[in-house]
Formats: sequence, C-alpha cells, structure tokens
Amino acid sequence: MSEPEHAVQGQNMQIGQVAERTELSIKTIRHYDEVGLVTPSERTAGGFRLYTEADVQRLLVIRRMKPLGFSLEEMKQLLNSLAVLGDEASDASTRTAATEFVTACHTRAEESCTHLRKQLAYAEELTGLLADHSLNGERHS
Repeated sequence: MSEPEHAVQGQNMQIGQVAERTELSIKTIRHYDEVGLVTPSERTAGGFRLYTEADVQRLLVIRRMKPLGFSLEEMKQLLNSLAVLGDEASDASTRTAATEFVTACHTRAEESCTHLRKQLAYAEELTGLLADHSLNGERHS
C-alpha cells in the first residue's frame, strides 16, 4: 500500500469503530447505509465501509432523533437541511426551506424534552416512594 492510501485510510474509521463511537450497532449502521441516511464516504478495495468524522456526526444526529420519534424520512430531511445550511453555495430559497425545517425539528425536540423531563420527574417520584417503602419494610422484618 502506498503512503497516500495509508494516510487516507488512517483518517477513516471502519464500521466497528464507528459503532463504538456512536453506541449504535453495526447492523443499525448498515441499515442506515441501505436506506440512504448515512452512506460511508469510502470503501476499501475489498468493499469494507470507511467512515469519516462527518459521517459519524451524521450518525449521531440520527441517534439523537430516533428516541424522539422522528421518522427515517424526517431524519433524512434534517440531515439534508443541515448540509444545505453548512454549504455557503446553497441558494437562498433552498436555505430558507432548510432553515424552516431545522426550526420545526428544534421545536419538536424542545417539546419532547419537556415531555421527557415530566416523565423523568414522575419516575424519580415513584422510585423515591418505593425506596421509602422498601426501607420501611426491611425495618419491620
């Protein structure tokens, strides 16, 4: 292998490394590739997927969206919108549409956070109540 090939591969990560970094399973990462959400930036001569840091960041966006109930199509649209906003060459109308979608996702994520905080408070109240009863029960034994 020549030096430039080694240097390029050294910057990229194999799927196992990406799975470890993102806390996603290899199967899930492959699925996201198959449905076109995050396609690896490169492949080795043997066909192994190689991911860049930008690919990892896209997977992390998906990982954050999934528990909030976003669909695969919404994930794809958000990733595309973020790419548009990161590209200074994007035209104004495309940027406006992307901004509107990102804003809608932000609002939805904030609403999910509010809902989840409430659920967490209820769960903490319950565990406190159960701990009190559990400790009281041990004292009476």
